[in-house]
Amino acid sequence: MKFQDMPYTRPNLDNLLAGYKELTAKATDATAEQLLEIYAEHCKLKADYSTANNLASIRHTCNTEDEFYDAENTFYDENGPLFNDALLDFYRAVLSNDAKVALAERYGDILLEKMEVLVKSSIPEILALRQEENALSTEYEKLYASARIPFDGQVLSVAQLGPYKQSPDRKVRRAAFEAEGKFFDENQQKLDEIYDKMVKNRTEQARMMGYENYIPLGYLRMERLGYGQKEVENYRRQVAEDVVPLAAEAMARKLKRIQVEDAKFYDLTVEFLDGNPVPHGTPEEILAAGKRMYHELSPETAKFIDTMMDNGLFDVLSRPGKAPGGYCTELSNYRCPFIFSNFNGTSGDVDVLTHEAGHAFAAHTAFELNLPSELMSPGLESCEIHSMSMEFLTGPYHHYFFEQDTPKYELAHAEDALFFIPYGCMVDEFQHIVYGNPEMTPAQRNEAWLKLEEKYRPWIDFDALPFYGRGAGWQRQLHIYEMPFYYIDYCLAQTVALQFFAAWVKDPKDAWQRYLALVRQGGTKSYAGLVESAGFAVPFENGSLAPVAKDVADWIANNQV
Repeated sequence: MKFQDMPYTRPNLDNLLAGYKELTAKATDATAEQLLEIYAEHCKLKADYSTANNLASIRHTCNTEDEFYDAENTFYDENGPLFNDALLDFYRAVLSNDAKVALAERYGDILLEKMEVLVKSSIPEILALRQEENALSTEYEKLYASARIPFDGQVLSVAQLGPYKQSPDRKVRRAAFEAEGKFFDENQQKLDEIYDKMVKNRTEQARMMGYENYIPLGYLRMERLGYGQKEVENYRRQVAEDVVPLAAEAMARKLKRIQVEDAKFYDLTVEFLDGNPVPHGTPEEILAAGKRMYHELSPETAKFIDTMMDNGLFDVLSRPGKAPGGYCTELSNYRCPFIFSNFNGTSGDVDVLTHEAGHAFAAHTAFELNLPSELMSPGLESCEIHSMSMEFLTGPYHHYFFEQDTPKYELAHAEDALFFIPYGCMVDEFQHIVYGNPEMTPAQRNEAWLKLEEKYRPWIDFDALPFYGRGAGWQRQLHIYEMPFYYIDYCLAQTVALQFFAAWVKDPKDAWQRYLALVRQGGTKSYAGLVESAGFAVPFENGSLAPVAKDVADWIANNQV
């Protein structure tokens, strides 16, 4: 069914909660055979709710000014925590029953492990706080989407300003960053207020649940299995020691390439003296090239892209009122994913067709394998392997988008992957500092961010830019507000994606088969289990990052354009 024809009906919350109450009562003392049937009923109830929720969310983000879906979004902000509490009560009943071994025997121990993590992530007593947290997230999103930035005789959104920030003309670049910064500075008080409330809200939730601060609760909500704060700290340490120096060398090489001696923050968006590689053609032509790419990559991806295209499962054009960013989500009852983004004429448009399509391909595959809801996908750090690796594995087809500029795109893409890892670690360490010290003032948070810039991106000079120059650039990162502790997942996934890249350079067919095998496991293994199954190093281990970073840095050095 085409997305535009998918009917939306607000779920009857009373019936839904009553259904879960009944399942929970049955699950407490069910036999093994009964518990398997009860679990199947749960999957159906969960799919009904998530399908309605995601339909409303997609249509709300496509137009945050649509009053009907704005009201529906508010409904889920307020009632989502109620549904979550009912779900967790069901999990508790399952875990209390010795017959749960039947679920483990059919689906694997990881199903019960996921339930155990989730039941530690919330209690009914914090319901009002979770509702307030959702409302604050929506408030931030709507404020961001409200940007109307006067520039170049137009009124632009933040996303639409993107091409100007990459202009070969240095004056235009700086002016674009200044215009963007002015919007955030004008809303400084509101942005600080929203985040301050979020930090205090999440801290109160954690303390009501018996945690010292939000950090351990945040890890539980990220559903992390087999690792914790200590392993993440060790990963960040390796990045600071082994990746940052190589990234600094690559950055120096890039600045020499663009002939900038006294580089400023607004110069780092430029890859080549004559401008950045951009996709050739209209948005419609870019999508058509994406379809051709996936038809040629493999039979599996051909079937996937036909499903996406034939059913209108994309919304990628940037426009006023549309929420910022990009994402992939699933519509369980229609057994399909949906991709949301903001095309703006930069190479990022192609990244959507590889990154978000990587997520969507994994979801499409999981639906075909009939995996149960909890095993549809692994943790987010593993989901991002699907997306970030696809960016590299589609390499043979990048010329469909960039033609003669393909070598430039591939060089810039590899550089960006290397530069990203320190940035992602900076975001993660910043959040550990903030939630470890929830009474910090806005000024202290900005000061902490600037110190982390020196640690992870020592090559940056902000040149007294508005917003960025005062250390508030983190407020542009949606994840810091809306999904705390998510961002390190991108780094962990990028580390594996770079190993896929190195494998692809040696043997493209073997790399693709390893990727396909990883995707087909869905959420049946932990992050470490998936990485090891692909034959790669788990990046928590000492000494694991240096070889990966060196492989990529050497490739960058040897493929200068």
